[in-house]
Amino acid sequence: MIRTRFAPSPTGYLHIGGARTALFSWAYARKMGGEFILRIEDTDQERSTLASEQAILDGMAWLGLDWDEGPYYQMKRMERYKAVVDQLLEAGQAYYCHASKEELDVMREAQKARGEKPRYDGRWRPEPGKTLSAPPVGSGPENKPVIRFKTPQEGEVTFHDMIKGSITVANAELDDLVIVRGDGIPTYNFGVVVDDWDMKISHVIRGDDHVNNTPRQINILLALGAPIPTYAHVPMILGQDGERLSKRHGAVSVLQYREEGFLPEALLNYLARLGWSHGDDEKFDLKQFVEWFDVGHVSHSAARFDATKLTWLNQQYLKEADNARLAELARPFLATQGIDVSSGPDGVANLAALVGLVKERVSTIVELADALHIYFRQSLPTVEELQAKLERAALPAFEKLQADLATVAWEAPAIGQLIKDTAKAFNLKMGQIGMPLRLILFGTAQTPAIDQTLYLLGRAETLRRFQAAWPHALAAVE
Repeated sequence: MIRTRFAPSPTGYLHIGGARTALFSWAYARKMGGEFILRIEDTDQERSTLASEQAILDGMAWLGLDWDEGPYYQMKRMERYKAVVDQLLEAGQAYYCHASKEELDVMREAQKARGEKPRYDGRWRPEPGKTLSAPPVGSGPENKPVIRFKTPQEGEVTFHDMIKGSITVANAELDDLVIVRGDGIPTYNFGVVVDDWDMKISHVIRGDDHVNNTPRQINILLALGAPIPTYAHVPMILGQDGERLSKRHGAVSVLQYREEGFLPEALLNYLARLGWSHGDDEKFDLKQFVEWFDVGHVSHSAARFDATKLTWLNQQYLKEADNARLAELARPFLATQGIDVSSGPDGVANLAALVGLVKERVSTIVELADALHIYFRQSLPTVEELQAKLERAALPAFEKLQADLATVAWEAPAIGQLIKDTAKAFNLKMGQIGMPLRLILFGTAQTPAIDQTLYLLGRAETLRRFQAAWPHALAAVE
């Protein structure tokens, strides 16, 4: 059984890099008919928060990355970690280290001064053939030793990375890492090993910042007689400038993209293309991605995050999205701007129809909500705008149009024909009547097709706006 996992730490939000790792792990499990596990690695008690945990869960749910088991929490597994540590201690594969922080700092500074790589020198490591299964006599609450893993001093660790290929590290390069801190809480490298073993994780797909941890974790697994998972280390994501991705590049919470009006399927599509590709295909849904996905086709080099490309892709999804769905997504954004769509003018009850009229012009749900403003809130144009678009000679045509709008059949074709007939009757071009009409009714010269726009605005609201804005228009040009 293929079993993958995503194991975020609740010390911050679910960011772009984490979301891509989760996507790749999820997709591989789905592709192979396996299972996807969610695990919360919450042993960093100083920085872990419930808010961060909830943000991770909400982000996964919004993206639609469902899990088959979990979420599991490391802090609820302390007894299991203790049992495994005791096993290592009894077997002489781990030992207590009483070196203080100050002592270790002095040790590292001396190593640097000699031009050596700073590393633990094994000063508390038992001699060959001896074990240390309990703290030395005389230790007490004030003396809180850590527990270190007894790394083999000879040989090497070789593993095949599904992305990077074969990797070999000499054990002589690895020191005796801490597996349990003085407070009794396991470190990352130990907790993750026990978790992956217990949860039968077959494939570990994670960021390549963990490559150096892998040989250490394999040594612990070997000491425990546990199976070794297959590893795949995904290259990092950089900004367009080639620097490590940061907030200024868009490395914000996944949920921030929801707040900015992006669709989850667009973000997933974009993340899938960050370091992975299927020919020249730019746009594809999640189902198609799962069918195509192959970990071996993930790029060996870092991907570059392009916010402009993400926005373009979101625009393509908006154009194809169901209008009713987009209307529901736009409602909260309109509400925060003080617009209650239920109290709109005649004909605006069908918000989905309005969405269909304007969605081709926008890139996000936020922009969609902004584009819908004109149907719910009248804005008067400036004097300068009116003077630039409304000609004095056209005033009679607008007065006639205002009267005829009260009786014309309220259908888009009839409204459009009335405007054309009015322009022709007064020897005007469509631009001489269309743009000023938009300014008078909507406060902007740019709207979708004027016949559809007025039809959806409704006769009563159209006439009300005309009457409200006409004195302002007259004063601007006379």
